[in-house]
Amino acid sequence: MKEKMTDFKESVKKKIHSLNLVREENTEKYKNLNIFLILFFPVFISCMAEINQGKYLTNFVKFLTERPSVMLFNFIVASLIFYMLLAIVKKGWLAMLVHGTIYMLLSTVELFKYGTNGNHLILSDMKLFKSVKSLTSFAYIKITPRLIIYFLIAIAFISIAFYFNPKMNMKPIKRCITAGFCALPCISLIVIPSFSTSVYSIFDVDTTSASNTFLLNEKFESNSLLAFLMETASESFENRLVEPDEYSEEAVKNILSSETVKSGDFNGGQKPNVIVIMSEAYADFRAFDKLNIDNSYYQKFDNVCDEGKSGLLISPTYASFTVRSEFELLFGLPVRSLNDPNMPQRLLSEREQPAMAQYYKDWGYNTAYVHPFYSGFYNRDKIYERFGFDQMIFEEDFTVPVERYGTYIDDATIFSQIEKLLGESDNPMYIHTTTMQNHQPYNQGEDPDAEFENYLQWIQHTNEGLEDFLGRLEQLDEPTLVFMVGDHFPSLKGGSGVYEQLGINGQNCSIVYEQKYLLWSNYDADFSVVPDEKFSFFYVPYVLMNIIDAPRDEFIQRMNEYFEKIPVYSTNYDNSSEKNKELDILTYDRVIGELYSSNPIPKEEFILQETD
Repeated sequence: MKEKMTDFKESVKKKIHSLNLVREENTEKYKNLNIFLILFFPVFISCMAEINQGKYLTNFVKFLTERPSVMLFNFIVASLIFYMLLAIVKKGWLAMLVHGTIYMLLSTVELFKYGTNGNHLILSDMKLFKSVKSLTSFAYIKITPRLIIYFLIAIAFISIAFYFNPKMNMKPIKRCITAGFCALPCISLIVIPSFSTSVYSIFDVDTTSASNTFLLNEKFESNSLLAFLMETASESFENRLVEPDEYSEEAVKNILSSETVKSGDFNGGQKPNVIVIMSEAYADFRAFDKLNIDNSYYQKFDNVCDEGKSGLLISPTYASFTVRSEFELLFGLPVRSLNDPNMPQRLLSEREQPAMAQYYKDWGYNTAYVHPFYSGFYNRDKIYERFGFDQMIFEEDFTVPVERYGTYIDDATIFSQIEKLLGESDNPMYIHTTTMQNHQPYNQGEDPDAEFENYLQWIQHTNEGLEDFLGRLEQLDEPTLVFMVGDHFPSLKGGSGVYEQLGINGQNCSIVYEQKYLLWSNYDADFSVVPDEKFSFFYVPYVLMNIIDAPRDEFIQRMNEYFEKIPVYSTNYDNSSEKNKELDILTYDRVIGELYSSNPIPKEEFILQETD
């Protein structure tokens, strides 16, 4: 047996050696063919990537005939990338393999992403690559014969190149110069705005400023995948957060200076529990009369709203990037002041952060963060531990029996965990929970294809659990204030979903940034301090503080004053309003800067580290 294995290995080695000899001969023997393969590959792989993400060849042909200059731009960029790789690795088939793999994977991710939530891929989404396990639980991933055929075509081209073995026969120094020459314009397109603006103009690449997701999707229709990825990367770099020109300790102190700072005493010392529930993808679709939504889905929610107070908030995001909404609720700061990053928590300095939990700790509260999902998603386990939470409870940390509804942990389980935390604490509690039950995919109802109907059933289940939860809190002998809001309208499939039926576009989409909220208490809370008009998410922490009559420092005082003057400060909802320099400076100071503003963190715990 051992001898047969040895003979087999030797046979394989001989065949490989023989093949390599043939390939070496082919390099010169078919020189013209190899030149063609090298010249044609960037065009080929650009076309294959666009065909793959667009599903059908007819879609690609239509785009090619309507936007030929954009495809020419794609071919040029692809050529620069390919020849850079070729100069580095020398072997044509290997450069094709790397380049082809990247392009085909990008196009496949775009295909699944848009099919899942109606949003298109941008390069900053790649920051979530380490969370592939989490992302696959969200996505509708379907491997179709068409997808397989497109990959096989790409593999066939690379296999032909492998056999005929084109090479770059240059000395190392020339190859380095070539690689640098090819890389320079690609890098310049991203980091030099004047250069990219000129180039995009020449090739008619759409550079329209996209202040909301729907405008961004419309830009994709103009540019398609490859030009869209490059142009949005340029835009993202240009809009990166930098230190404000006027930022200084003196500037911050001047902003915070106020003649009066209101002092609260918790209504004579009564410190109620404060529970913040950010409900994943919870939205009231009755806002759209055209849908004729049955009130029964929301009846339980209406019941508890009648017992408390409700209104509309302006969410900083739509369909995805929950951490935008979470950031505003946890910090009381606008993501607009950070230039609307998809993942604002990645901008934070590596130090204790002046999140709202820090204030509650300073007031004698116990604090907890509850999220029924992977602790490492968005790096919450590492980043949020600096927010002032005494406890962080993730999917694996629940201390109550866990039930699931659909794909994720039932909201009722979250409510049970909150009750247990309240029962175990001798001090009043501040609890923030970000739920998961109503996150897509919505394919686990009676009809897997009835996505929207399944979603409404899950919303109804949340409402039933909420009413039961508040009914139990009603019997609690501790004063308790509950706030609940959905982080954003849900992600629904792109191409033929509810939003398309409603005709939502970049000009009329403000309604999907309006989220209904609930304020409820089991004591005589003063809701008269809550305005009736719409206001941005980031003001919620100050509304809750006002209801419980919490003390104010200079920062809280100033934010309440902004609340009165600028109730809505959101790019996605209203890009026409001017930027507020003072808000932007304060936000920068508290999450990235030197923290010159009022600091809720004890001095002995606050250590400012150098930031990039």
